[in-house]
Amino acid sequence: MVRGLGTGSTPSTALRRIADLLSSGELTDIVGIPPRRRPRAEAEALGIPHDSAANPDNRPLDRRRRTRSPRFLNLVKGRGGSLLREKMIEGASKKFVVIVDESKWVEKLGGSRMAVPVEIIPFGWEYTLVRLKRMFEGRAGFDARLRMKGEEIFVTDNLNYIIDLFFEDGIEGDLNEISDEMLRTVGVVEHGMFLGMATEVIIAGKDGVVVKNKEDQRR
Repeated sequence: MVRGLGTGSTPSTALRRIADLLSSGELTDIVGIPPRRRPRAEAEALGIPHDSAANPDNRPLDRRRRTRSPRFLNLVKGRGGSLLREKMIEGASKKFVVIVDESKWVEKLGGSRMAVPVEIIPFGWEYTLVRLKRMFEGRAGFDARLRMKGEEIFVTDNLNYIIDLFFEDGIEGDLNEISDEMLRTVGVVEHGMFLGMATEVIIAGKDGVVVKNKEDQRR
């Protein structure tokens, strides 16, 4: 099996479990596809074989990842800055399983009030920021700003910048149209809206675990 390797506390726990199963011989023939340097380093340290996603050779990819999960299994991802690589890996996956706690299950995309990231090229970033602000001009509680890391501009593994969009009450309107308009904006590389990509969401809450899948949501 080929699996995408995420970043964060939940994927790190999964990596340690995979390493234990590989060490015991209970699990074999696993290759990980890390989207960032950090999960690659974790995989190396744990002895998990890993490869580049540049040439997947049509191999089945499976991925488990903690993220923000609105209803209808649309997601906001990439707050760590690896949204482009993650979307490439998940777009090639036969199965995309998301693991969240119940606080991430919201009514509207962006409704968590946390950032919806947009990866942009550095050249002319000020104008790209202006264009993105114009897209949502007049919407109450909207804000957009360049992501910083201390005193420096945050730089992705692709050497790009991130503009974070904030919505007080979530994103209103047709998400597919908004996605298309954003991607047509010159300077935008990719955004952190993962629309219709998840096949299953596992939600942990105080009353236990609930599993949602794409087929259920279509009914």
